[in-house]
Amino acid sequence: MAASDAAPGVTVLLVEDEPRNRALVRAVLSRAADERLRTANVLEAPDVASARAYLDSGRSIGIILLDVRLPDGNGLELAGEIRERPSPPPILVLSASVLPSERAAALRSGADEFMGKPFRAHDLYDAMARLLDSRVAGSSSPG
Repeated sequence: MAASDAAPGVTVLLVEDEPRNRALVRAVLSRAADERLRTANVLEAPDVASARAYLDSGRSIGIILLDVRLPDGNGLELAGEIRERPSPPPILVLSASVLPSERAAALRSGADEFMGKPFRAHDLYDAMARLLDSRVAGSSSPG
């Protein structure tokens, strides 16, 4: 079946420098009950430059999972850049720093949600589904 025929999965841009963390997210998503997540097309960006390249490529990104500390920049600054784009996808920041100030900074930067690492699989599923559902609800109004 051609990719255009399948299409239940969402395209996820995973901006994470640690290969083990990228593999973990892929594995967790592959076990999701929500078909959009289980069949997700996960694009991996190990740094800010790679994330920008995906964003500039014209690909339709359904959701961004964004680490804060990246080798070539700050994920929160990237979140702010993404918010300036037309029709930005929802952003879920995943950070090892779970201080309230880090959470507040992420939300101020333009992130829709914040989740600490390590995370529980069902928490990731719930947050992603909520963001995807709110995006669909927001774009379904006649315009």
